Parts: sequence; structure tokens; C-alpha cells
Amino acid sequence: MRALQRGFSIVSAIFLLVVLSFLGVAMVTFSTSQHESAAMDLMGSRAYQAARAGIEWASFHVAASPTNSPVAWAGCGVGAAIPVAGVLAPFSPVTVDCAAASHVEGANTIWIYDITSTATAGGAPGDQGYVERVLSVKLGQ
Repeated sequence: MRALQRGFSIVSAIFLLVVLSFLGVAMVTFSTSQHESAAMDLMGSRAYQAARAGIEWASFHVAASPTNSPVAWAGCGVGAAIPVAGVLAPFSPVTVDCAAASHVEGANTIWIYDITSTATAGGAPGDQGYVERVLSVKLGQ
């Protein structure tokens, strides 16, 4: 009986080594994808803040323009490139588009501004690491 059981422990040991190595590879792959996901989440938050900075920039200029003016804010147009620095530098420049429409009420001219801010980083759409956030607001003055 003893002769039939010879070498069985080696087969068991090899099987356990193979299974444990596959588990190790799976854990490393899972860990790597978690780190990449966390990094992309952080970049998404930064893209949002960069786009928000573009909205704030345009809002400041709209608020600083004269009220009840017969002409819209002169900087309102297509594709203003706003540089950003610090941790938002990968998103520089932020593109700010603006369209103005007037509405007359009696003797007052009210300007409605449609402002869109776009922050992108990481190459082209579809590339790994590509992040884009677009924010849009309407302001009246």
C-alpha cells in the first residue's frame, strides 16, 4: 500500500503553489486597478475645480462690467484661454466660451450671459488618463 502513495505530496504542493501564485497575481491586479481608479477620481475632482475657476473668472468679469449697458461685456466670446497654476496646471489653459443675449425692459437693457467652461487633461478622448469636465452657468445683469 505504501508504494502507491509515493509522490502524492509533491503533486499537492505544486497544486498549492500554482493556486497561491494565481491568487497573488489577482491581488496585484486588483490593487493596481484600485490605485488607478483613485488617481482618476482625484484628477476628476481637479478638473471640476479648474472648470469652476473658469466660471468664476467669467463671473467676475461680468459682474465688473457696467450695468444697464447697451453693449455686452467685451470679453464675451468664443474660446478664451484661461491659464491655471499649481495642482490645476495639467488643465491649463481652461477654455471659457461665452454668449450674450440682451433683453429690454422699459428703459433697461438686461444682458443674459451663457458661460461654459471646459477643463481637460490627459491627451485625447479615449486615452487612458483622459479627464474632462464641462460646467455651464447663465448669468443675468
